[in-house]
Amino acid sequence: MEELATDRGRRLTVDRPDTDDRDPIAAAERVAAQTRSRERPLGSPGSPFNWRSPFLVGLTASAGVAVTYGVVRGLGAASSMLLLIGMAFFVALGLEPAVSWLAGKRLPRWAAVTAVLIAVMAVLAGTLAAAIPPLVQQGHQFINEAPHYIQRVDDHSSWIGRLNDRFHVQQRITETVNSSGGPVLAQAVKAGTEVFGTLADLLVVAVLTIYFLVDLPRIRVTLYRLVPHSRRPRAILIGDEIYAKVGAYVSGNIVISVVAGVATFIWLVIFGVPYPLLLAIFVALLDLIPFGSTVAGFIVAAVALTVSAPIAIATLAFYTGFRLAEDYLLVPKIIGRAVNVPAVATLLAVLVGGALLGIVGALIAIPIAAAIQLCAQEILFPRLDQL
Repeated sequence: MEELATDRGRRLTVDRPDTDDRDPIAAAERVAAQTRSRERPLGSPGSPFNWRSPFLVGLTASAGVAVTYGVVRGLGAASSMLLLIGMAFFVALGLEPAVSWLAGKRLPRWAAVTAVLIAVMAVLAGTLAAAIPPLVQQGHQFINEAPHYIQRVDDHSSWIGRLNDRFHVQQRITETVNSSGGPVLAQAVKAGTEVFGTLADLLVVAVLTIYFLVDLPRIRVTLYRLVPHSRRPRAILIGDEIYAKVGAYVSGNIVISVVAGVATFIWLVIFGVPYPLLLAIFVALLDLIPFGSTVAGFIVAAVALTVSAPIAIATLAFYTGFRLAEDYLLVPKIIGRAVNVPAVATLLAVLVGGALLGIVGALIAIPIAAAIQLCAQEILFPRLDQL
């Protein structure tokens, strides 16, 4: 007992109350003092838990359900920010081919990233500088001619008037505007808040894109470190192929959208359709989304209807031909075989992506479908063929 007391006085920092020697804790303390040694000052480990016991199995299952529920709730709460992060990473992958090309010319990566960002900002600044004055002018023109359009709608002898009589377009627009309800000031504040939120989201995406673009090699290495060593070479080959598909799709899609905008502008100027620059930019933006040029074609044809019905019909024919040329000429030549997704898979991917994430989902649906197709061809199908 004296040895135990001496050991207790030397080791313990918390005093213990006097207990009976028959107390279970006192007995455990005596055993603990006997099991200590110089090699194992904290004693030998006990027998392992029986992880197959009903209690531990139930506890593990409950903990798994709780963790899964917490992860799902956390992802749902951060879904908007995760969407912005994914969008920024998607844009960074699209700009990576240009950065890699400059880095291949023995240019430091920071200099290559800076050059690409300066080029992008210069293109955006030049586009805005060239587009804002005509857009403002055409916007004033539209406001000044709005009463004339309303008068033509009320004219039952005109094409617009007969369409309005048949489909009740003016009535539906009025009902939609009135259904929004609320004072004008409240609606203006709401619109301003949405515009400010959109600008803030664009700023976040721009900043994250810069960070991703700078650290993309390090991010790539970190992602591959998460793969087991035995499977890492195969993962590197497949992952780099997916990166190449995404980059080719983004850069090629931007080029095709610019072509669509320029073709629209030339067509509208030739046939005297109003607001050619405004509609050209609108078509270029919608063409970034799969099948967006088809929707834009109907809208532009509706505007061309203010000139004449034959020009509107010709505009629809023009966009039908452009859609065919885009699918069978521009996409194979510009994007090539980098994103080789069947037409049915493309349509299904766009529909599912749009239903899940809206416009952003439709935009990234095709490269994700290409990645899934690549993984299925290289991993899933060979495994299934061996079964």
